[in-house]
Amino acid sequence: MNLEYLKRILTSRVYDVARETPLQPAPLLSARLGNTVLLKREDLQPIFSFKLRGAYNRMAHMSDTERERAVITASAGNHAQGVAYAGQHLGLRTVIVMPATTPEIKVNACRARGAEVVLHGDSYSDAEAHAYRLQAENGMTFVHPYDDPLVIAGQGTIGLEISQQIPTRSYKVFVPVGGGGLIAGIAVFLKSISPEIEIIGVEPDDADAMYQSLNAGERITLSQVGIFVDGVAVRRVGEHTFRLAQQYVDHIVRVSTDEVCAAIKDVFDDTRAIQEPAGALAVAGMKRYVEQHGTRGETLVALTCGANMNFSRLKHVAERAEIGEHREALLAVTIPEQPGAFKRFCRIVGGRNITEFNYRYAPRAEAHIFVGIQLERAEQRATLLTDLSSAGYEALDLTNDELAVVHLRHMVGGRAPEAEHERLYSFEFPERPGALLQFLESLDAAWNISLFHYRNHGSAHGRVLAGIQVPPTDLERFRASLQRLGYRHTDQSENPAYQVFLK
Repeated sequence: MNLEYLKRILTSRVYDVARETPLQPAPLLSARLGNTVLLKREDLQPIFSFKLRGAYNRMAHMSDTERERAVITASAGNHAQGVAYAGQHLGLRTVIVMPATTPEIKVNACRARGAEVVLHGDSYSDAEAHAYRLQAENGMTFVHPYDDPLVIAGQGTIGLEISQQIPTRSYKVFVPVGGGGLIAGIAVFLKSISPEIEIIGVEPDDADAMYQSLNAGERITLSQVGIFVDGVAVRRVGEHTFRLAQQYVDHIVRVSTDEVCAAIKDVFDDTRAIQEPAGALAVAGMKRYVEQHGTRGETLVALTCGANMNFSRLKHVAERAEIGEHREALLAVTIPEQPGAFKRFCRIVGGRNITEFNYRYAPRAEAHIFVGIQLERAEQRATLLTDLSSAGYEALDLTNDELAVVHLRHMVGGRAPEAEHERLYSFEFPERPGALLQFLESLDAAWNISLFHYRNHGSAHGRVLAGIQVPPTDLERFRASLQRLGYRHTDQSENPAYQVFLK
């Protein structure tokens, strides 16, 4: 039992500003999963996130000397709002360094609470480094978003509340994991009062620093992280949080972007509340865990930890949710290029609903179509592919192909056999003025851009697909230029969807 952390949690000052959030039953999820599902509604806090607890507890315990100095932090979102809210309540000057890519809604929310916002860099790492420079230059007090005992204790009050809201001591708690402050605080409290309670962390499969660190027995620094679940996009977990996770966390579950989108819809169906991706992460992990372990008849608690969702992201979430719930199959199907072929194809599909159909005429014997088909159950995808194969159709399953889902479904129909030596790359661009120009200026004028597709998903980064004509003799120099550019990129030249539709 960690008595020091228990004392910190029990003496936290969070309830000066935070509220005790309800443990809300989720009847639809409960019925589907065969378990009693309860949602710990931290999205109902004044800043729509649990982050207020830790930030306020740290700032409320500052010494008189620390209070005389300004408070500084680095954040891309919810922690920033927690510090701004706490500073406003305590009458402290707050300076918040945020990436230049931070959505305007979060920047304005901090400024509305009296914080001084400094925009710097494209990522949290850039902002954090600049915040430490400002701290050193001006003697300010840094409030860490997760790796601070008082921040961890503030988040731990959620565990205290859960223990008072559930009469038994036999249940599983699913907690989103970024830097680890939330799961460390909850785990150290609940495990200290009852080792029977299971603590299960949930991470995106492209931002799994805690999972990899626990497996390695030491903190691992990820070379890059996915940005869709931006609230937990951390390359390295905290020192304090890692040590506590080693002691008290039972499992880590990893989930995909599509599973997170499906979980956002699940929470909406039960509560009519819209979570940000990190806010629904625990629900996604809970569903994955139940599927993997066949869990039935148990009490499962999932934290809905944040609702600072940009409205413009909802379209993208809705598109991905059906795939994440395995309710849509995306296929590339080869059909004869002749009148009546589409009608015959639809007869094979039968009573299944076609959700999307992309096609463009080409003077060839065969045509490639991109089609979305609604499913009632996940296992129907295999049946559908079997039915098409039996009818003589060649079908390529693209349901889990990220290139097809994000870009290709919006581009089907354009072939360019004249684009000699075309290399296909997907990029993640910071959403700020000048990012595209920086990319273009990094390319040698001899390398022609032969394909380009971009969609704004309302997040800090845009996703771009680009075809670039690079002769084999230039490949080494081309790859070096991409490394200098510094944008996350993936060579998609051998992607089967590209080969079918765009090559």
